[in-house]
Amino acid sequence: MTIYLIRHGQSEFNVAYDVDGIDPRIHDARLTPTGISQAKAARSKAAELGIQLVIASPLIRALQTATYIFGGTHKINVMAEAREQLQHSCDIGHPPRELRAKFPALDFDNLADVWWHTGIPNDQGFAEEPTDIHAARVDQFAKSLEKLTPQPIAVVGHGNTFKALIGRQMDNCEIFQYRP
Repeated sequence: MTIYLIRHGQSEFNVAYDVDGIDPRIHDARLTPTGISQAKAARSKAAELGIQLVIASPLIRALQTATYIFGGTHKINVMAEAREQLQHSCDIGHPPRELRAKFPALDFDNLADVWWHTGIPNDQGFAEEPTDIHAARVDQFAKSLEKLTPQPIAVVGHGNTFKALIGRQMDNCEIFQYRP
């Protein structure tokens, strides 16, 4: 089984958060120009991997990354299970109708209107996803990936979700061969 994990390119949130470590309240952050360049550079690397199936998180930075890497060559399957652990404002998504308007070539029919973690809001107004719930979701997602065909598979997603799978933080647009 061959699964490639691809972390999204640099986002507006990544840049703003790195400055002072305070949530800049950028809801569902987009890629920066650097992030777009990273994704475009990853396209040639990904083309060499023989990827047959592409899965992307429905967060905008992952959808943009997947589109820059695989747009026009592969169908991009959007799966909420690939989303980031909700810890910051950038991890709150958009409902499918809004995503369709931004990404008309992608299919969002399998998404609920609210596909991100919900619960009791914190002092910033959103419900953080507890680590144990995130870990259980990621474990279930990994098991579902193992059953998918055709392979190789690419999953375009996020730092904390991939860290839960491989034990380390990936760089923006890094491609990592995951072995369950």
